[in-house]
Amino acid sequence: MKFQKITAAFTSDNPALAEECICDIFFSFGMTGVECRIPIDEPDEGFGTHTLALPSENAIVGYMAQKQFSDGVRDDIRHRFQNLEHAGIQVELRVDTVDDQQWAEAWKQHFHVMRITDRIVVKPAWEPFDPGPDDVVIHLDPGMAFGTGTHPSTCMCLKQMQDCLVPGQIFLDVGCGSGILMIAAARLGASKLTGIDTDPAAVDIARENLEKNKIPKERYHLYKCTLDQIPPVQYDLIAANIIAQTIVNIMADIKKKMAPKGLAVLSGIIRERMPDVKNALYRHGLAIKTQMSEDEWVTLTVASDNHGPNPAKNR
Repeated sequence: MKFQKITAAFTSDNPALAEECICDIFFSFGMTGVECRIPIDEPDEGFGTHTLALPSENAIVGYMAQKQFSDGVRDDIRHRFQNLEHAGIQVELRVDTVDDQQWAEAWKQHFHVMRITDRIVVKPAWEPFDPGPDDVVIHLDPGMAFGTGTHPSTCMCLKQMQDCLVPGQIFLDVGCGSGILMIAAARLGASKLTGIDTDPAAVDIARENLEKNKIPKERYHLYKCTLDQIPPVQYDLIAANIIAQTIVNIMADIKKKMAPKGLAVLSGIIRERMPDVKNALYRHGLAIKTQMSEDEWVTLTVASDNHGPNPAKNR
């Protein structure tokens, strides 16, 4: 299948805001998986050093099936980008034609073994790694799906999962992408896993990665749907590593899917959107238990506020 590779090269004094705005535009056109080519500062602990080569420009890359792309769609996207100029975001649009194999293979040039926490290690299928006795190793081939563990939002999500997940609990990943969070949950002892994504390519790749990691099929379910469409099950731990606006939009459904003493890890939030997220949490009776920040990105672990007061810990 042929795809249009749509590159939005941008300049802005606030790259995190530009990243979210451009991703939001891409998502509105049905591009549910995007590639963010933005320099990422190394975390204080040193995890992830030299994992990715620095990009030559700030850019967001989205993909759309060639049969869905037209001159009208190109013009609509360009117009939406022009509307970002009032926020100090200048975008140059480039469009190229690629096939799905080129898209999938592009990751291999820059994706290497990465230690996320003291225990969790992400290992691409094509690279060797000698694990230590306590290492939780995730074998990953992201292909055309979002989720390698290199982005701060994914790193912080994994760190919170390591702190929160109790063996035997059931886990839900909203926007499963490559399946990285589901595999981590399985390695950390979750008894049952559910992953959802609206992108059929992501669901297929998540399934392949779960199989590569030898996660038994009876332990997981994958759905190509939205959160309100899955079976009425409550989960001990929910992860939603998406974008702030989507988290706000589905907060009511997240609350419904949380077990009475369950937790939700919400990631992909930039600082400017924190007031919106906090307002949504308050409206739906959820309280912040832990807050982590890296650069402009924030990850929250939240619970029902009937757990009693427990001010967020900032890390």
